This record gives sequence, C-alpha cells and structure tokens, in this order.
Amino acid sequence: MSVHDPRYDVDAVVLDIEGTTSATGFVVDVLYPYSRARFAELLTERAGEPEVARAIAQVRELTDEPDADATAIEKTLNAWLDEDRKATPLKTLQGIVWSEGFARGDLVSHFYDDVVPALRAWHSAGLTLYVYSSGSVSAQRAWFTNSPEGDLTSLVSGLYDTENAGPKQEPESYRRIAAATGVEASRLLFLSDRPGELDAARAAGWHAVGIRRPGEPYYEQGVGDHAQAGTFDEISITTSRSTA
Repeated sequence: MSVHDPRYDVDAVVLDIEGTTSATGFVVDVLYPYSRARFAELLTERAGEPEVARAIAQVRELTDEPDADATAIEKTLNAWLDEDRKATPLKTLQGIVWSEGFARGDLVSHFYDDVVPALRAWHSAGLTLYVYSSGSVSAQRAWFTNSPEGDLTSLVSGLYDTENAGPKQEPESYRRIAAATGVEASRLLFLSDRPGELDAARAAGWHAVGIRRPGEPYYEQGVGDHAQAGTFDEISITTSRSTA
C-alpha cells in the first residue's frame, strides 16, 4: 500500500497516544501489570475517595452488580484489562495508579523518536496541540509530565478522554472537542492508528491521518481510505494562524 504525502493547513492537531505517539507494547507490558498489582489496595483502602468511589459505582452499574464488593470489582477490572476494554472506570482507576507511579519515579513514559521533535516544531509554528486518548486525563497528564525528555505538558493545550469527550469511535465526541477548543472542525487534524476513530473524526468534519507503525496492533489492518504516515515527520502541517 502506497504512503500518501499528507499536507494540511490547520490550526490544531489532536493526538491519540497508544500506537500513535507511543508504543502500545509499553502500555500493555509495563503499565497494565503495574495497575493490576495495585487495584486491590486502591479498592480496599481508598474506596472513600470521591474519584475512586465514582469509579466503583460505575463498575457496579456497568456490570449490573450493585452490591459488588472490592474483590468482585477487582476481578471485573482484571477481566477488562485482559480484553483491553476501554471502560471509563477502568481508565480512571488506572490513571490514579499510574499518576502516582510516575510521581514516585517508578514509571517513565514512552514516545516514538519522531514524536517529540515534531510536537515541538508544530508548537513553535503556532499550532495548538491537544490529546484525545482512551486513557484518563490524569494518566495523560502524568504521561506527558514524565517523558524521557522531561515535562512536555507546556506543548499541550488540552486533554480529552472518554469521560469528558465521549467514546472515540463516535463523531459526536469529536464535535464536543471542537466546541470545547473553539477550533472549527475543518481546522482540526486528528492523528490515530485506529480506523474507526479516524472515520469518526472525519464524519465530524475533521481532517484525519492514520499513523501506521510496524509492530503496532493495527499495522496490518491498515487505516482504510485515510491518508497515512509511518512517522510524524512525514506529515506536512502549516497554519495560517499568526504566531505573534
């Protein structure tokens, strides 16, 4: 399949994380086991914290088990992990655990080599950068704060997840992000490795480019009829927005 040479005049770029800026394998092999080992303590010792309590209530609602105890909820979370299910309460609880792991120095995030230079160049050129990931906002913030190249949060103007924006394969979620950012849909570019997400962004009037990296889960499947790139530096982006 030939690689297009995507060129875009937009005002903002919205980034997926897994498979796009960062290796899915790192998330699955490093972060998932880290959270799995800490769910029990979180559910038993911190169930009274508002964010934890809300996630517990959401698990009970999703499983239709209003009386599920910590053991049952942990079992559900681990089953969802095995399925790689993008359930909001799972992502919330993972985000809490990961944020603390990053803060302690147990964890350092992963970015593909082409990503950070491209983000810095786009930011310097006047583009506004946002993140839209199935991982929770707190996990995203920890991810960008604790990169191998230091704190990258100054490059990013907003973080969106399945709780504040909605499911990633529904066009309405992308309309919600456009409204929240104040950027016209036609001036937004979404980068992701998942064709369903690219379809949803395009249906909302956005531009979309599929990122195809060897070894990633969606590499063989491809990105449908979307423009595609193997690295961020294959994408040419300009903006008419003034940098003054």
